Amino acid sequence: MVDTVEVHAGCPAYCYTDKAFTWDDKNIRCVFVHKVYFILMLQLFVTVAVVTLCTFYAPVKFYIQTHPVLYSACTLLFLGTYLTLACCGDVRRQFPWNLILLTIFTLCMAGTLGFVSSYYNTKSVLLCLVITATVCFCVTVFSFQSKIDVSSYQGLLIILCMVLLFCAVLMGFVVPFGYVPWLHGLYGSVGAIVFTMFLAFDTQLLMGNKHNAISPEEYIFATLSLYMDIVQLFSFLLHLFGDNVE
Repeated sequence: MVDTVEVHAGCPAYCYTDKAFTWDDKNIRCVFVHKVYFILMLQLFVTVAVVTLCTFYAPVKFYIQTHPVLYSACTLLFLGTYLTLACCGDVRRQFPWNLILLTIFTLCMAGTLGFVSSYYNTKSVLLCLVITATVCFCVTVFSFQSKIDVSSYQGLLIILCMVLLFCAVLMGFVVPFGYVPWLHGLYGSVGAIVFTMFLAFDTQLLMGNKHNAISPEEYIFATLSLYMDIVQLFSFLLHLFGDNVE
């Protein structure tokens, strides 16, 4: 049986699983997982297409680099839609506005990544895409097959986030005085580890067969979480391996 907690305005409803799911629970969870991964695959397809276009097609690459206002606009839009979806539970669960906002968020996030990727060597971008895809596949298989309950490691994730924040603050003080390879490498490595852990964490919340699970009503929140984990993982890998700038 599953006991659910109260749903607050902007927070996703979480379940705490003490016993095995009933047959109906498993069917609902299966539909929920399929829906989330279907939307996620569409998001990733659009993102990879935009990043590829901005990185490998010279006219588009030149245009976005000479019009940085597009980057600012995309950044503002994706931050606005992200905060709306993450913090406003009523909007996030209201069709079709949730899908409209998610579409705007995805396009803007893809545009932002495409702008950043255009400044890196194309081989570096391709390498990071392959590594990201490989890590995501391995983490997903691990999360579905492993008996380790990553969803109960919130304390470890908070500590890792604090380490990442410390590295970011340290870089903020050091970078103006010059490029420090080992510090950039440390920052990229910690970030990649943190969001690999978050990917496993969010995947197990999605599955619903561990102690903590996310409500099937929160398919937008689940999709948003997984997508951001993958995007952040790619960004940190690009930071780590994309040192050769064209």
